[in-house]
Amino acid sequence: MKWPLNRKGQSIVELALITPMILVALYVPFDFGVAIYAGHLTQNVARDGARRAATKDLLDSALATTLATQIAANLPPLLTSGSTTKRVTVKYYATGANCAQSVEVIAQGTYNYFWYRLIGFVGLAPSSQVGIVRTTKMRYEFQPDTNSGACTLTATGNS
Repeated sequence: MKWPLNRKGQSIVELALITPMILVALYVPFDFGVAIYAGHLTQNVARDGARRAATKDLLDSALATTLATQIAANLPPLLTSGSTTKRVTVKYYATGANCAQSVEVIAQGTYNYFWYRLIGFVGLAPSSQVGIVRTTKMRYEFQPDTNSGACTLTATGNS
């Protein structure tokens, strides 16, 4: 038996079947890479915010709240408002035997995986969100001259 000479349809069918698998193989690592990049940007915002908060001379909740709002404005747009909203917390506190004062900035948000949302259209229901939380702690620049003996939380602000 002699095979037909025209096999162009076979190539189109093979291409149509393999293309979605190639796109998935390329997009899934890209989506995870973007999530890692969003976490990196969030860490940079937390570090920059802690650096700014450590150099402020006033320790009050109003200043901490103002700083938290300014820091939250710098969070990457890759983070969305999902189950964990974009939020920044600035804490001034004293710890240890010598009551050394510190500043801690906690920046958090939610990244939505695009690929998992596409899987949701098929009927599967994996979690399409991942919470990104980054914390930075720095020494407060204006340490007290004397030790009062009482190490207590002095100020906290949230965005």
